[in-house]
Amino acid sequence: MKKLSIVAVVASVILASCGGSNGDKAQTGTEQQVAEQKGVTFTVDTAVSTIKWKGYHKGGFDPRFGTLKSEGTVSLEEGAITGGSFVIDMNSVVTDKSSVDPTKSGGKTSADLDGHLKTGDFFEVEKYPTAKFEITSVTVFDASKDKSVIADATNIISGNLTIKDKTVNVTFPAKVNVTDNEVSVQSKFTINRQDWGLAYGTEGDPKDWMISQEVDMELNITAKK
Repeated sequence: MKKLSIVAVVASVILASCGGSNGDKAQTGTEQQVAEQKGVTFTVDTAVSTIKWKGYHKGGFDPRFGTLKSEGTVSLEEGAITGGSFVIDMNSVVTDKSSVDPTKSGGKTSADLDGHLKTGDFFEVEKYPTAKFEITSVTVFDASKDKSVIADATNIISGNLTIKDKTVNVTFPAKVNVTDNEVSVQSKFTINRQDWGLAYGTEGDPKDWMISQEVDMELNITAKK
């Protein structure tokens, strides 16, 4: 029995240390002053812009993934982003059907997960129907010092991400492309949901401790004049 217990502990440590996330690990900090949106304003094209999310069980097993919808604006001056503000519709959370196999999840479907994500265990959408991201700074990505999973990253973006009235500043690499009539932002980064008090199913909850704290966010935002 003692040998079995030791094996179980070792396995738990291994699983806890192995993550399935493959985005840039976002740096986090306290809320910062929002950057003034100076220059020309571009509006997010909701028809082509996407926010994708992916959550995991410990060790990267059995991921769940889906999408969220957002709207907002980005401002540019002399070809560079000066600021931006985005509102995320938390009621729009959708889990991709291909990520949930009812035969392996006790009969639960992607729609069941959608409903659960909207409850007080996670986003509590009746009380907090939206989340918000406001840019606080944009700097140049230095490829000689910085690394990113995004090919040809151009910038480091920092912004206040507010979920359920909790604001955390997050910083991540991004690829920004600017033309006369359009600006696009691509990024893939990983956050720890507990930073926003989203603690359901973590190690503190013995019945569901196998759910990872890490969540991948993939942004493909296009804004136009």
